[in-house]
Amino acid sequence: MSSDSLGPGRRVPGAVRRCDTADARRAGPARWFNPSLWLVPSVALLLAACTTSVGTPDPERPSPFADCAILAAASSSPPGSSDLPDVSLPCFTGGAQVRISDLRGPAVINLWGSWCGPCRQELPLMQELADATSGRLRVLGVDTRDDRDAGASFAADHGVTMPTLFDRDQELLSALGRASLPVTVFLDAQGKQFVYTGKALDKLTLGTLVRTHTGVTVTG
Repeated sequence: MSSDSLGPGRRVPGAVRRCDTADARRAGPARWFNPSLWLVPSVALLLAACTTSVGTPDPERPSPFADCAILAAASSSPPGSSDLPDVSLPCFTGGAQVRISDLRGPAVINLWGSWCGPCRQELPLMQELADATSGRLRVLGVDTRDDRDAGASFAADHGVTMPTLFDRDQELLSALGRASLPVTVFLDAQGKQFVYTGKALDKLTLGTLVRTHTGVTVTG
């Protein structure tokens, strides 16, 4: 029998067990519990807790990311001068969509997801890169195939504030001809791109790739 099967004396596994615990706290001490009075409200609370859509953003939770207005300054070159795919994605903070092919270098675009282990290792380094090269290099994140709240929560916990786009359907990943994350695109001032796919980047390797493929030297 599966470990998730229920039987005499077995506890409800996983999410259901967490919901049961939460409901018990709401109910208060056991001596005040009256099944005839509390059964219906408790069931309603249980269903609400277990069926909330994880894909719906919480309007009360502010986005940790900067808005994408800064990217408008990255579109001064003539159209067609970049190797980047012609894909438009929404800014995580809202507003007009950002056309990837309009972005100009030098720039680094990191495709990540909160569900991706290597992405979780290297994303804080991308923020460090953005801080160290402010005004010289544009660093942009693309939260890919992710749950919005999970992505925002991970970024907030790790101090990631760089402008970020949201790509639920992995449009950019597919347009780059890649199937897995993480992926990092390096773009020089002439619009030539280099796409890195592999294990999580460490600080030294990231700095080398930035210098080689964007012409920007990272200090600090």
